Amino acid sequence: MKTKLFSLFVLAIGILLISSFNKNTVYPSKPFVVVLDAGHGGKDPGNRGNGYKEAEIALNIVLKVGAELEKNPDIKVIYTRKKDVFVELRERAAIANRADADLFVSVHCDAFSNDAYGAGTFVLGLHKSQANFEIAKKENEVIFLEDNYQETYAGFDPSAPESLIGLTLMQEEYLDQSILLASLIQNNFTNNLKRKDRSVKQAGFWVLHNTYMPSVLIETGFLTNKNEGSYLNSSKGQSEMAAEISKAILSYRNSLAITTNKSQNPIIEDAEIDNAIKTTEEKIYKDVIFKVQLAASSKRLDTKPQNFKGLKDISRNKEDGLYKYYYGETSDYHKIELMKTFAREKGYPSAYVVAFKDGKKVKLSEVLKSEDK
Repeated sequence: MKTKLFSLFVLAIGILLISSFNKNTVYPSKPFVVVLDAGHGGKDPGNRGNGYKEAEIALNIVLKVGAELEKNPDIKVIYTRKKDVFVELRERAAIANRADADLFVSVHCDAFSNDAYGAGTFVLGLHKSQANFEIAKKENEVIFLEDNYQETYAGFDPSAPESLIGLTLMQEEYLDQSILLASLIQNNFTNNLKRKDRSVKQAGFWVLHNTYMPSVLIETGFLTNKNEGSYLNSSKGQSEMAAEISKAILSYRNSLAITTNKSQNPIIEDAEIDNAIKTTEEKIYKDVIFKVQLAASSKRLDTKPQNFKGLKDISRNKEDGLYKYYYGETSDYHKIELMKTFAREKGYPSAYVVAFKDGKKVKLSEVLKSEDK
């Protein structure tokens, strides 16, 4: 009997030790994978404004971004190309998907017929202006250099606006994260490097179409502008642009860590998100007010920042016996989407956008379909 009791005691201690070991064992987590895409390359030199070579400049910037990111042991960098070779647009996205990447960042240089200048960052979406369409059209036309492009791209025509409509569907799930990253990049360019702000915009870039993760395309500036072309072709310019891109990626990565760890000390501060919002292209809906709904509760809380994880601009409304708590108030849909993303990063993973017209809540889907913008 004593032997049996002793055996049971040893078994119980063993179970407790195993349980304790399992709780305290740190298993290696998946690295944060960033795919860096240097636009053009090989038989496609990109634009040759002022005699410069877009493919070469983009590659130099990408390699510098990668070198900075690789200093972080928890970040894995994958390049679509590390030398002057031609890579098909479809393959660039496939590289990111095979790697199960967390981010896809494509780097380019712009060109125009006049002295236009400034840096812009794009996420995938329907072009809102002829200028956005022309930029997307120019970058998409590289498919004509590929073998069997008619079969590979299933009749996609870079010159036809209607071909861009289907491109947005795959990336809708990641749009808010893409906008956040793009805004952080754009904010760094304009605030830290004093580059002219060409804002965060949406356009139909094929290279972003098939990526299954947040994705952005950066136009670092215009090679056709004498001063900006010289800057981007210089080691100093490339190093500075790369530094700000890598800082933005790290800020984005840290924001994800905040959400995962539910930290009480967010790294992205209110001032930083305010600046990011300012760099985002507007999308105004007249007579409509957008808000981010954070929570619904039977409790009536003061709308102080300390009660809402530091978020400011909180409003409260009683609806159907419950108090609804909202963050922000704007007619700019791009701004409210970014505020939704920020709310989620602050610890409200279920935050979503609601719309009001004449003081009454209306269906967001109907507002977005309306032509009254």
